[in-house]
Amino acid sequence: MQYTKLPHSSLEISKICLGTMTFGEQNTEHEAFQQIDFALDHGVNFIDTAEMYPVPPDANTQGLTEQYIGNWLTKSGKREKVILATKIAGPRNVPYIRENMSLNRRHIHTAINDSLKRLQTNYVDLYQLHWPQRQTNCFGQLNYPYPESQEDVTLIETLDALTELVKAGKVRYIGVSNDTPWGVMSLLRLAEKHDLPRIVSIQNPYNLLNRSFEIGLSEISHYEGVQLLAYSPLAFGCLSGKYLHGEKPVGARCTKWERFARYFTPQGIKATQAYVNLAKEYDLDPAQMALAFVNQRPFVASNIIGATNLKQLKANIDSIDINLSDELLIKIQSISTIYSNPCP
Repeated sequence: MQYTKLPHSSLEISKICLGTMTFGEQNTEHEAFQQIDFALDHGVNFIDTAEMYPVPPDANTQGLTEQYIGNWLTKSGKREKVILATKIAGPRNVPYIRENMSLNRRHIHTAINDSLKRLQTNYVDLYQLHWPQRQTNCFGQLNYPYPESQEDVTLIETLDALTELVKAGKVRYIGVSNDTPWGVMSLLRLAEKHDLPRIVSIQNPYNLLNRSFEIGLSEISHYEGVQLLAYSPLAFGCLSGKYLHGEKPVGARCTKWERFARYFTPQGIKATQAYVNLAKEYDLDPAQMALAFVNQRPFVASNIIGATNLKQLKANIDSIDINLSDELLIKIQSISTIYSNPCP
């Protein structure tokens, strides 16, 4: 396993992170325990979750993912062996978590206390805003909404509340998710101006079909040290090639839930086929090639993989041992030029 020290922190995280959003929906608690044990045995020390999980979000399952992880932490006694990250949900259509769902002081304190209870720990290493308070493009949405009014909750109010969590010892470091260059730079400026904790990471989608991070945010990663925790590195599994030609594998996420349509655009399907063909040309597993591409990006601190079984998990973790040649990277770039960022 390879490890990355997150700039502006003492966190040394594995290059492969265990994503857990299937725990409680596609995976039972027993299977979750197996995945965590397997990942740790193979050098993974970084686990990412969220109060909203599992996905798809549902009032009947919300919180189960954190609960499963908490049960594992208690049973294993290995809290100090893992770097644990979770997220607070922001304003969106999930009222069963909290009424109004704003990122104000009261909700932030309530959310961390609820997460800590489910996780059965008294602190998390990284606490992230799952998405911004403000209206913006995220989760594949395009066309900036140009909101007519200012948000009731300001960035400084949110940052002040997160600072209280750090001072209380409930959170070691803070980060953001599904955010933009404006959001990241605004939070960094406020932290510097008011001598508050700075964000140390950003968790956004990044894969061969969605390289939006490279436009603006990668430069911020380089100059400001806010590195990427890349989620959806396989584009909901599409880059494995298993959905090509209209295939719908039994039990697969995009078979079970048609809401996951982000990576099924006509250009996205053509690009996926091209990448799968390229992987086979080099005798590589398409999924491992896609993961290795993400692993090798200089702005990626950790690649958040997800799996529903141990065979998938092993293959995903083993991608860390694959080094894509300069020749292959040039061919990947050629495909990305033909099919330019088809699924932002």
